[in-house]
Amino acid sequence: MRDPSPTADGPYRWRWLILVVMLVAEIMDLLDASIVNVAGPALEESLGAGSVGLQWVIGGYALTLGAGLVLGGRLGDRYGRRRMFLAGLGAFTAASLLCALAPNIASLIVFRLLQGAAGAMLLPQGLGLLRENFSGPELTRVFGIFGPVLGLGGIIGPVLGGFLIEGDFFGLGWRSVFLVNLPIGVAALAVAAKYVPKKAGDRTVSVDMAGAALVAASCGLLVLPLNQGQEAGWPLWTWLCVAASAVGFVMFALRQRRTVAAGREALVTPGLLRKPAFTVGLGGIALFFAGLVGTQLVLTLYLQIGRHFTAGEAGLGNLPLAVGTAIGGAVSGAVLADRIGRKVLQIGPLVQLVGATLLWFELDGLTPASFSIWDIAPGVAVSGIGAGMVIAALFSFILAAVDDDEIGSASGVLSAVQSVGGSVGVAVLGSVFFAQAKTGDFTGGFHRALVVQACLLAAFLAITFLLPRRGRSDDERHGLAADAPTDTRHAVV
Repeated sequence: MRDPSPTADGPYRWRWLILVVMLVAEIMDLLDASIVNVAGPALEESLGAGSVGLQWVIGGYALTLGAGLVLGGRLGDRYGRRRMFLAGLGAFTAASLLCALAPNIASLIVFRLLQGAAGAMLLPQGLGLLRENFSGPELTRVFGIFGPVLGLGGIIGPVLGGFLIEGDFFGLGWRSVFLVNLPIGVAALAVAAKYVPKKAGDRTVSVDMAGAALVAASCGLLVLPLNQGQEAGWPLWTWLCVAASAVGFVMFALRQRRTVAAGREALVTPGLLRKPAFTVGLGGIALFFAGLVGTQLVLTLYLQIGRHFTAGEAGLGNLPLAVGTAIGGAVSGAVLADRIGRKVLQIGPLVQLVGATLLWFELDGLTPASFSIWDIAPGVAVSGIGAGMVIAALFSFILAAVDDDEIGSASGVLSAVQSVGGSVGVAVLGSVFFAQAKTGDFTGGFHRALVVQACLLAAFLAITFLLPRRGRSDDERHGLAADAPTDTRHAVV
């Protein structure tokens, strides 16, 4: 196969097909983060899933995805991005089949954890593969396509999930949510195996497996008590797990420093954690996405359990949030971020708080007999606009706090924290909602979730004042600037 480098015999002939494969495979991966949000009643009826089981099915995927993202990037460096992409895609497709065949909720949770781990091997390879096969203005165009399309994957997940579950095609019910990955995954595998050029990895790159295991254990120790604590009555072991998680993250940071001091390559550049703006930015990402992902889940649960919407109706009920997010992102990315700097990160959460307040009063004024999604659509849409404003700009402002040669590592860490933060949000806000919903007070459960989200947004708002006043351009974020480094290790789109 010809050398894909543009400096050899010109650009690789099938490079645009590679872009299509990357998009299809990675959208499939991202869809699964939210596609099961509308499956709660179906899982309860089919597998006897309780509230805790549902939280694990949804949040467990994000947990292992986030915990493994940085490791996945490092494995791509060492063994080759094509090899790790194919391995991750094959494992993800196989895990999807296992999820569809799950006989009980316990096995479904295990298979979802495996699916997230496979996604962590798959997702980090996309940026590197595109950089290996595109260059110059073409690469800029590729990222102009790549980013928005991937963002769409997370938005349409509940809508697609609702369509598949309510359609009950071939009597498969919720299992079709996972089976839909099979033909797509197999086709993407076949195309990728044939058309993605082989390029050897760098076997001199070391992989800190002990450090990766420490991160995974720390993430698990954090999410476990948050999922189980409410139902268990918050016994001593839950608090010990949280404390052990904090100790584990500190140990990981110390290990990265010792690794570099010994002349070996760390999973995460230790210098990042010595930059205050970047460190607080990690906290900001965790807070923001915990509130966003958790509230989106609570909205879906409220519609299905509290208002008896079908899966399809609940999926469509997420459209005001999706439309609002798209509008906010377009306004922020195209206009506000460049003109007003980090103020866009302060206006965004304020708009979200306005939306949450509006939603609170909309919920208070509802009557059971006449409820429709239009009764709460204004509050949900306004919340989405605020969220979109933040999503479009947040990474660029945090990355402005790091050096050029740290962008790849920093991007991987930010994506990992985003995913784990979402898992924490599912656990916390899901527990808050179900605690009240068990008494039959679904509106009260939603109200309490909105209070928690407001607290998270207030904390995030405070953090934004510690971030750089200006963000990096999209070209700088993806290493396309003329003076930017060419190393793409750990980078995650």
